[in-house]
Amino acid sequence: MIRFLMSGAAALALSSGLAASAAHAELLFKPGEDPRFNWASYEELQKTDLSGKSVTLFGPWLGPDKDLVENTLAYFEEATGIDVKYSGSDSFEQQIVIDTQAGSAPNVAVFPQPGLARDLAAKGFLSPLGEETAAWVKDNYAAGQSWVDLGTFAGKDGKGELYGFFYKADVKSLVWFVPDTFEDAGYEVPETMEELKALTEQIVADGGTPWCIGLGSGGATGWPGTDWVEDMMLRTQTPEDYDAWVSNELKFNDPKVVEAIEEFGWFANNPDFVDTPNAIAATDFRDSPKGLFASPPACYMHRQASFIPSFFPEGTEMGVDADFFYFPAYEGKDLGQPVLGAGTVFAITNDSPEARALIDFLKTPIAHEVWMAQSGFLTPHKGVNTDAYADDTLKGLGEILLSATTFRFDGSDLMPGAIGAGAFWTGMVDYVGGKPAEEVGNDIQTAWDAIK
Repeated sequence: MIRFLMSGAAALALSSGLAASAAHAELLFKPGEDPRFNWASYEELQKTDLSGKSVTLFGPWLGPDKDLVENTLAYFEEATGIDVKYSGSDSFEQQIVIDTQAGSAPNVAVFPQPGLARDLAAKGFLSPLGEETAAWVKDNYAAGQSWVDLGTFAGKDGKGELYGFFYKADVKSLVWFVPDTFEDAGYEVPETMEELKALTEQIVADGGTPWCIGLGSGGATGWPGTDWVEDMMLRTQTPEDYDAWVSNELKFNDPKVVEAIEEFGWFANNPDFVDTPNAIAATDFRDSPKGLFASPPACYMHRQASFIPSFFPEGTEMGVDADFFYFPAYEGKDLGQPVLGAGTVFAITNDSPEARALIDFLKTPIAHEVWMAQSGFLTPHKGVNTDAYADDTLKGLGEILLSATTFRFDGSDLMPGAIGAGAFWTGMVDYVGGKPAEEVGNDIQTAWDAIK
């Protein structure tokens, strides 16, 4: 649920005229020289000459992230002649609503999550991207239909169309471990949920503790438990059931949802399986993975999203001191390889030919590979060269995305705030505190019914 963004200066509203431009950014990688990149896609861009034109882009990226996106947009500018005026804000969600309602929206906006984009589409503030773009996403992204579904919203007329183009993804379906600890104990990375559960029991039989789990996060305590349940929904139910649950067509107290909560409980509510039994809610999620690095280890595995290495001990070398594997699916349930994650959504908020050209740029391998080669970028684009990733960790995360048969956005981020950032969090705290899953489901559903 929690989204970690670079903090920065005060919001820069596009209407203020303070928008920054990437026009003078130097190209980091000289066209035609680095063999990791698909330069043919760059050369194709050069056939579109829109010199003297400009496009305004507003998003959440500040600080180092702003540099990364501008370094990437420089290739679009150099190839097409279009001047991109990018403005970033740490108050993006509030400012984009103000700008669209005032008629001063940027040409393109970058939404950190699709919920707000959906709201603006319903009010008529977004322009459909068209069937051709929807077909492109379906054919060129791994689990392409998932990305089409995530970017398809009802417009002001109630008709569902593709409004959002996902660019830059995050992965949450991960388990972190210490390779040397696994090797010393003779454990192998599990490839199915059945194997993961067997490994969990084997570690206990060997006298160890399998899992570090912490739900603590100040006023947001409980959110790590929602990620567990979301992953379990994707591993025990169909993608359609997941979508119905997120929209509350499938109720929180439905047996399918209760089953997913209890799947989380199989790991979290067994005192032999966790390093802090009876104190999971009180253990800060930032501190919980530290048990991996204790000697002897306080735990062997930690399920968390791709940002968690930021809280590993200083000097931890990824791939050596710590590594990850895909949080596996059940072999016996035939639900493929689902991946839970998040991502940023580009949408046209003030239509123009230059805005359309920018969206077309995002379809090219070069638009992905240039950011891949810097840092902090993952993509489901099947046409990229994964060797362009800046390091092996990013490459491994990218390959998980490319192997996904289903991708779904963090469900709690798509639910009403009173649920996804309220009752669901509280329910997870209650559940690890001993309340039965069915009662937890009833409580959350009651809260949802109360806001309708």
